[in-house]
Amino acid sequence: MKIYEDLKWRGLIKDTAGEDIADKLNQGGLTFYIGADPSADSLHIGQLPTFLVAERLRRAGHKPIILVGGATGRVGDPRGTKEREKSDVKVVEHNFEKIKLQMKKLFGEDTLVVNNYDWFKEYNFIDFLRDVGKYVNVSYMINKDLVKRQMESGISYAEFSYMLIQGYDFKYIHDHYGATLQFGGSDQWGNLTTGIELIRKLNDEVVYAFSCPLTLDASGKKIGKSEGNALWLDKEKTSSYELYQYLINFEDVMMETYLKVYTFLSKEEIENILNEHSKAPEKRLAQKTLAEEVITYLHGESSYHEAVEISEALFSGDIKRLNGKEIEMAFKGLTPKTIEEDINIVDLLVEKEICKSKREAREFISNGSITVNGDKVTDNGFNITKSVAIEQKYIVIRRGKKKYYIVTFE
Repeated sequence: MKIYEDLKWRGLIKDTAGEDIADKLNQGGLTFYIGADPSADSLHIGQLPTFLVAERLRRAGHKPIILVGGATGRVGDPRGTKEREKSDVKVVEHNFEKIKLQMKKLFGEDTLVVNNYDWFKEYNFIDFLRDVGKYVNVSYMINKDLVKRQMESGISYAEFSYMLIQGYDFKYIHDHYGATLQFGGSDQWGNLTTGIELIRKLNDEVVYAFSCPLTLDASGKKIGKSEGNALWLDKEKTSSYELYQYLINFEDVMMETYLKVYTFLSKEEIENILNEHSKAPEKRLAQKTLAEEVITYLHGESSYHEAVEISEALFSGDIKRLNGKEIEMAFKGLTPKTIEEDINIVDLLVEKEICKSKREAREFISNGSITVNGDKVTDNGFNITKSVAIEQKYIVIRRGKKKYYIVTFE
């Protein structure tokens, strides 16, 4: 399947500009760019499908340029809801460097990553109005969906001007790096077409653009950090285990969509997986395949197997299978409770507020509701020692079926 038809089949093309864009994409050899917002120091899982389009295009023979918006990040783009908070300049600069490294890891060290602050920092405001603002009609700008919606709650001139800045980005990258294609999320369509208009009016040349639908969950909400449900692509911010748990719990109804947009599996492979999944959905074959493909691509094969090992150990209760690093990854959200010396289990449960009183602690123990590193404790005289701890440091206590606590020897 050719690249344009493949992108359409995967549902990754929403709007297009350029009558012969399908032929251009299928022929290969285009230089294209996609923008990354440095409002955080990592991309998140909701952004990944659009950036995977860049990798699909690269594999089809096109050349990628990644633009990290050091200038636009200082301004903020309209979201269609309310004004963004003003970004700290040092934070934007830090985020640019982090995202630059992330992009080179995803697309290869030879990938060109540029910062639009480099060509805007010396650009005189009057010159910009004359060179760019003169060619973009205000009625054209206010009729763009995000701007129109945000007009209701109020939009600053800074965010209103974002469209001009991104439009000029396309012209600059076209003039200096030969880019003839830009794409991005469907919420960026107004900005994409502004660049096309500028190049048409100022260069008298035809360039191309397309937009990708935003990635939504089963309830129709956008998967992204602004929705409060983001998982970061950076392994240090979101562990492979956290990512595995997130992906493995996706609803069946979304699996066809997610396998298409998050993986490089072929049409035949995806259809076979979905067919097998439908025969025994409780085995979650589609979700497991999705997790394997995404985590292996982002973090590597060993990280995927590590995530599976942690998940299986916790499910089976065999905590002693895990090493210290895996325990820290599995219980990243818990603050360890520290001890300096051996301690009786009842005293530990009360002292570390795992149980409210010694009486309650003894009741939990007698009921078989306390486990230490996966082993049920039924003796009130049981002592927590370094010999019991994993790597002489880690104690994983489970109270009941799901309540976990981490205790470490200092």
